[in-house]
Amino acid sequence: MINEKIRNVAIIAHVDHGKTTLVDSLLKQSGTFRTNEQVEERVMDSNDIEKERGITILAKNTSVMYNDIKINIVDTPGHADFGGEVERVLKMVDGVLLLVDAFEGAMPQTREVLKKSLAMNLKPIVVINKIDRPGANPAKVIDEVIELFIDLGANDEQLDFPIIYASAKNGIAKMSLDEESDNVRCIFETIINTIPAPNCEIDGDAQMLVSNIDYDDYLGRIGIGRIERGTIKAGMPIMICKADKNIQGKVAKLFTYTGLKKTEVEEATAGDIVEVSGMAEVHIGDTLCDINHIEKIPFVDIDEPTVSMTFSVNNGPLAGREGQFVTSRHIRDRLFKELERNVSLRVRETDSADSFEVCGRGELHLSVLIETMRREGFELLVSRPKVIIKEIDGVKCEPMEILVVNIPDDSIGTVIEKLGRRKGEMINMEPAEAGHTKIEFKIPARGIIGYRTEFLTDTKGEGTMNTMFDSYEPYKGEIMSRTRGVLVAFEAGTSVTYGLYNAQERGDLFIGAGVEVYEGMIVGLNARNEDISINVCKEKHLTNTRASGSDDALRLVPPIQMSLEKAIEFIADDELVEITPKNIRLRKKILDSKTRERLAARAKKEQ
Repeated sequence: MINEKIRNVAIIAHVDHGKTTLVDSLLKQSGTFRTNEQVEERVMDSNDIEKERGITILAKNTSVMYNDIKINIVDTPGHADFGGEVERVLKMVDGVLLLVDAFEGAMPQTREVLKKSLAMNLKPIVVINKIDRPGANPAKVIDEVIELFIDLGANDEQLDFPIIYASAKNGIAKMSLDEESDNVRCIFETIINTIPAPNCEIDGDAQMLVSNIDYDDYLGRIGIGRIERGTIKAGMPIMICKADKNIQGKVAKLFTYTGLKKTEVEEATAGDIVEVSGMAEVHIGDTLCDINHIEKIPFVDIDEPTVSMTFSVNNGPLAGREGQFVTSRHIRDRLFKELERNVSLRVRETDSADSFEVCGRGELHLSVLIETMRREGFELLVSRPKVIIKEIDGVKCEPMEILVVNIPDDSIGTVIEKLGRRKGEMINMEPAEAGHTKIEFKIPARGIIGYRTEFLTDTKGEGTMNTMFDSYEPYKGEIMSRTRGVLVAFEAGTSVTYGLYNAQERGDLFIGAGVEVYEGMIVGLNARNEDISINVCKEKHLTNTRASGSDDALRLVPPIQMSLEKAIEFIADDELVEITPKNIRLRKKILDSKTRERLAARAKKEQ
């Protein structure tokens, strides 16, 4: 039986194409908020990191009422690193709104999310967003989208998609560019007329696939998903079907979505997206069933991780001063807890009790986890990201990425040369807006690690780069990463102006005066390609004719500020990033300078 009173739709797109902003407009114009209610922009991005970075990291649910029909909307991440979030939430919906920027057109992640939607036979609606943007070319973008659908093997029914032109920021949408519009009503009507109502067994025994997990301090673990069959009631006994066993539980409380709020209900029927509490054992991919009719729903295969990092206990001289959670037990428990809701993540224990190998979909995926842990009070060391090498049919293979860059014309030569050195192969090149060119490369994932900061410098901050996993191919050989050495602190103490002034002649500093340093800590970037030890704590000797106040005349160049992403990209294989709630420090794995020199000499001799 079809539940005509419900529509379930996901909003999918490349990063920064306006998904969350569109949800804002849909919520506001559906009467979800009071007329006098103050609503912040991008209201669905609820976590601090999402707000700061301006990206969606976690998939979230909301709903609106339109003509007595409930439209459940799932806002999904657009960045490739969070593709695992998109894959599983698509199991809850019957159709998708594919947002495409009227200026940028179809981007790598547009292809990826559309491919997954078509494979699941979801009904698409195409929304050409940002039609008010200077340089927007909707006609060209539509041609790109149609070509993309054909490339992905869309059937005739999927190719017959409606097109909506919108400016989510201004809250307008229309079916043709010539129309006048001051609202997004046509989006609601197109969803109702195009997206099929959920075809579920309303009268059967209860069955629900858990596609997401939430946590509440009072309710504990909460399973989120769509009811596929029957009715779920508060207080009813339920069977939790896992891959290897079944556990009996009980539905404590049941919630549905009303706008941004969760509304407690006594029961909900097939087709609706709900939250279920009361089961501490529930995990993503589990099926909740009637205890008399146990039938597991197959879960979607999640793409495997491609990048790994080592998370270790901080063993530096300043360890334990700034963090609340510093032991291996703390770090282990937190990482394994993350596995419960982050399905694209893998955690492996290593030979050392103090270190854990963490595998994810990309640098951003792992850096968001690190930043989250840091804000929670954790203190740890992380290594340089490494790609996960696989052996396929006896051949050593590595992950390849499709890299799309949009760069000023005067940077083309530099970018092509540097990506060529990193084993990048140019596969397409076309003009973008005035003075810019769009170039597509196929490149090993190793070649992108550590390049983003350099790319921004080469393009004077005007370039954009987007990546998407392509395939595993035979190993491409060695890739040179950082070409310059580092300045390493020679002794422990507090940095002073005099010592820093002498050090800055050797390269670029990462710290200013008055910073506590220790032996083996990286304090700057050398102008040459070797590492050198320097004393940034060195003070000027006093004489009868020189006073200590003469330091005031020394001018220091402002230090380079190392963000978490920059630090992770920057470090070499023999270096680590020290993460604390208050500081991000760079250091050598081996702190003792004499030991490092001895090992370097031995390695040179062996070559």
